[in-house]
Amino acid sequence: MIAEILLVLAGHESSLFPEDYKLHPDFVPLLHPGERECLESLGLLAFRYRRIKAACTKLSLSPSTYVCAFCSKLNAILRDEYEALVVSTEARILTRDDSLVGSGSFVPLSSIKALFMPWDSPLAAFESLVIRLEEEPNWPPGRLIDHLIEKSEAGTHSISSMMSRLATAVQQIWRSHLQAFLVHGTLSSIDPLANEDYSLRDETIPSCVSKSARDSIKYVGRAVGTVKSSKWRKQLPSHLLLEHTRLLDSVLPQDNHAFDRVIAQIRMEVSEWLWSNVLTMNDVENAVDSLANYFLLQNGEFGLSLIREIDRLKQSRLSIRSGPKSSIIREQDLQLALLRASLGTSAQNDPALAHLRFQLPSGPARPLLSDPTLRASTSSTNARFDETMLGTPVRLAYDIAWPLDLFLHDAELTVYSDIFAFLSALRHIHTRVHGCWTSLSGAQRARRRWTGLGEGGTQQDLEARKELLRCGWGVVRLMGWFLDVLLGYMMVDVVGSEFRRFRNQLRPGDGKSLVDFNTLRNLHSTYLERLLSGSLLSQAPLTATVKGIFDVCDQFVGQVERWGGDVLPALLFEGSINDGDESSVGKMVLQRWETVKEFNESFYTLLESFYGQLTTTTLLSTPIDASRSMSIAGNASALQTSVSRKLRTSEKEGEMRRHVERLLLRMDFNRMFSTAKVGKTGT
Repeated sequence: MIAEILLVLAGHESSLFPEDYKLHPDFVPLLHPGERECLESLGLLAFRYRRIKAACTKLSLSPSTYVCAFCSKLNAILRDEYEALVVSTEARILTRDDSLVGSGSFVPLSSIKALFMPWDSPLAAFESLVIRLEEEPNWPPGRLIDHLIEKSEAGTHSISSMMSRLATAVQQIWRSHLQAFLVHGTLSSIDPLANEDYSLRDETIPSCVSKSARDSIKYVGRAVGTVKSSKWRKQLPSHLLLEHTRLLDSVLPQDNHAFDRVIAQIRMEVSEWLWSNVLTMNDVENAVDSLANYFLLQNGEFGLSLIREIDRLKQSRLSIRSGPKSSIIREQDLQLALLRASLGTSAQNDPALAHLRFQLPSGPARPLLSDPTLRASTSSTNARFDETMLGTPVRLAYDIAWPLDLFLHDAELTVYSDIFAFLSALRHIHTRVHGCWTSLSGAQRARRRWTGLGEGGTQQDLEARKELLRCGWGVVRLMGWFLDVLLGYMMVDVVGSEFRRFRNQLRPGDGKSLVDFNTLRNLHSTYLERLLSGSLLSQAPLTATVKGIFDVCDQFVGQVERWGGDVLPALLFEGSINDGDESSVGKMVLQRWETVKEFNESFYTLLESFYGQLTTTTLLSTPIDASRSMSIAGNASALQTSVSRKLRTSEKEGEMRRHVERLLLRMDFNRMFSTAKVGKTGT
């Protein structure tokens, strides 16, 4: 009977347990209750062992190498420990071990049970695990690793140790795929870590891998894979590949800090090699110059020509009467306007122009004129400047090819596009206000040819028309002054100064590049942060106020255009002068006076609000994408890191405060705001 029990424990079937782990009914009356309990306990162990082995045999046919590795490791654990226990127990019985065989001929069932009871909990845990794997056939590697790590952190020590070994086995397979991706740039055909465009598949990455490590894995894998597939004249050196393989062999994903440190070191070394052999300083400088010329409007003649071309396109579509489809503006229309704007400018022969393209996120749309009946509000927290030129969102994009995509990412290009939307909106409104000033001047010169020094009409009409004209001139003058100040501040104090600073940092000293790739990325991120902060785009209340000012300017110019380019109505217009009553004023003059007065009050209220917000705001922007900034693998202490971070933050605060001070000085150079404030408070 003992021999048959050992065979059952080894996984063989027996008539003692015809079904599951219950004893055969014919044997039950022959056994003591204690013996029955021991046999059923041993039968349960044997039953779980057989189910585990059967499940492993089935799961081993899975196409997933991770599931196969799990089954292989589980079989190894059972073979080396459980099955070895069965064999050693049989050997002890055959050799009549005194600690197991009583009186040299009797083997108590309780002794057998005592030997195998430590396997009760592990086998139960293994059984529930393989049952779950069978019930859910699709187990991506990330989820499987997470589940095994979770199991290894709970339960008794024996279960935790065995589950940890299973998790380690699966992680080793994942690590081999990671080595192929990071070292050789290749992907497995089954459960690949990334897609064809080198974007990581979320289901294949364990949750224990941090976000920064994921970004670094994507970056390095894409870089190595692209260098290999493009058959670049230089490939990564073999000693570097061997070193990276050795580093990855030394850690597992569940070792968070060590794994992050290794991935960061690999990224830094790959970046340095790319910086020395693939992506050169000249490439970076050309890209930075192109982005500044077109996105930051450093090429002024092209920027102004582009705005005029888009205005011309908008007016032509609005004047078409052949059908609704003909008035729609599409992306190809904007692309044609882009090419036309370059004619006769320095951008005409610039190869970087081919990388520029306009996008209409909302699809083809009809252009819209500004509605003078609307009034701007400063309560909006999501002010959009990309709708200013056409009345529908328009985004400028830049196509990046290898190897510049190692340096510029979607996050940075989005920032450039946001800044372009703001600067182009400012330049567009600035041009419209100047055009309004020109229109008023032309109308005034034409009027003087017939009215002399006055405005025409009776004495009462003369005074009313004079006040209306002077108020209209004052509104345009104030709008033009503010836009001149804001445009000068943006192009000189923000864009110009920050661009020169960044270019000087790229080539310090004698003109030779002393900047490594990691420093280049950090410098560029800081450059964009300063541009965002200096342009006020990082502060929602200020941005909403500026958008409100733009809207008021655009609506006022639109109203003047509807009036025929003049604030005063012509003398011969109906309602322009009184109807014989010397004490009255023409109805049209009164109506226009109320409209101009409302615009004047709205604009000045927004202007005062903007100045007040500037005096109290703190222009510190949130980092563009902290996870994209590469970590430097070093031995600096946490205290030194904290101190240096505080120093950098303090330096940024000082730089941004100086930007604000320059804008405040430009706006209040004649003490218009501060004097008015003193007068109101009575101090």
